[in-house]
Amino acid sequence: MKLSIRPYVPEDAGSLTDIFYDSIHAIGSESYSAAQRQAWAPQPKDYGYWQQRLNQKPPFVAEVEGQIVGFMTLEANGHIDWTYTHKDFQRRGIASALYAYLESAARTQRIESLWVEASLLAKPFFAKRGFHVVRQNDTKRLGEILINYTMEKSLKKAKGESAP
Repeated sequence: MKLSIRPYVPEDAGSLTDIFYDSIHAIGSESYSAAQRQAWAPQPKDYGYWQQRLNQKPPFVAEVEGQIVGFMTLEANGHIDWTYTHKDFQRRGIASALYAYLESAARTQRIESLWVEASLLAKPFFAKRGFHVVRQNDTKRLGEILINYTMEKSLKKAKGESAP
């Protein structure tokens, strides 16, 4: 599997919108109920809304053999807003590769810390990469409570530590 990561282009918006909706609705009920998934990603898909959002916060895009399989967004303040992998490419290292790319970009930009609102499913992923929980968030959306966690990671080098 040859994975490549590149900057977003506006023509990616449709595929990224599909990945967002499809990955959320593919989540098992052990994490979020059907009503919670519908509140998180209401159907039908709103391509125009996502085109606008993606143009404002262009993500890094992962491709495998020309197929878009994931995306992750780094904002100038260190916020990771979106981390989504195509439902058919889960657990194949896509998010790990995107995160490594993102952290390298953050270090190049001299961003001192990263933070994310991690879903129940994403929390272990970010914890494994050195993020710690700051607080639990109970977000109300379309009458449903969605739990996520604000997590952060310092990118500052400790005294005597070399860069990764």
